[in-house]
Amino acid sequence: MEIDIREIMTTKELEQVQEVEEVVWQDKPTPIHQTLTTKLHGGVIIGAFLGKKLIGFQYSFPGYDGEHIYLVSHSLAVLPEYRKLGIGAKLKHKQAEVAANKGYDRMIWTFDPLESVNAYLNLHKLGAEIATYMENHYGEMDDGLNKGMPTDRFQVDWYFLRDKEVVEITFDQSKVLLDSNDDGRPEQTIAKFNHKEDVWFVAIPENIQAMKLHQMDLAIEWRMATRDVFQLLLRHGYIGKDIIRSEGVSYYCFVRQEGKSIE
Repeated sequence: MEIDIREIMTTKELEQVQEVEEVVWQDKPTPIHQTLTTKLHGGVIIGAFLGKKLIGFQYSFPGYDGEHIYLVSHSLAVLPEYRKLGIGAKLKHKQAEVAANKGYDRMIWTFDPLESVNAYLNLHKLGAEIATYMENHYGEMDDGLNKGMPTDRFQVDWYFLRDKEVVEITFDQSKVLLDSNDDGRPEQTIAKFNHKEDVWFVAIPENIQAMKLHQMDLAIEWRMATRDVFQLLLRHGYIGKDIIRSEGVSYYCFVRQEGKSIE
């Protein structure tokens, strides 16, 4: 299977982007007048093609925070039958290549903290970092992936021109602040938070979408429990550096930044 990763070039291809959006998010697609205007004015739109069929895409536009210009990577989607082929990572690397040619050196985007697959791509494969947590960022959403849950989000920063920093992190059960109990519920551990520790771990479910389908109350319980712990860590100067995936549960790794601890 030869998959071509390249820039989206035509309005016909943007129509295919809409088709993928509708399948993945079960919601109204982004208007072509918006995606086309974005592409013509500093945005980056990358497609994954199998022959002439678009099977995944990435959509991003310019951002500005009052001091710096960067690229906002707003959405990435791959059709369900083509997942687990590494397409997401290939889209991001091509996006970074095109972005660098346009003069960017930094990219930001948001993702649901309970989505372990997204976390693995963003942190482990790409080397992006988490430094911001936003409660119910988009408000109530009615699409298939977000309906019924507060839309909490991490914002990640990816300085893609830098060499990926390799941080050796050894999992330590005694440094887990939130874990999953035998019933699959979030549970505070006996570990007492100390802002001078170098690393802390936080559990999330392996598959939050499956949990939402069958146990929405439990999914919301995980949202609220993790929200408190993530905000505690970020408030004390820790950043999310990696995620360790295992059967039934995954563990975020938060690392202390030198000089950032709050007494």
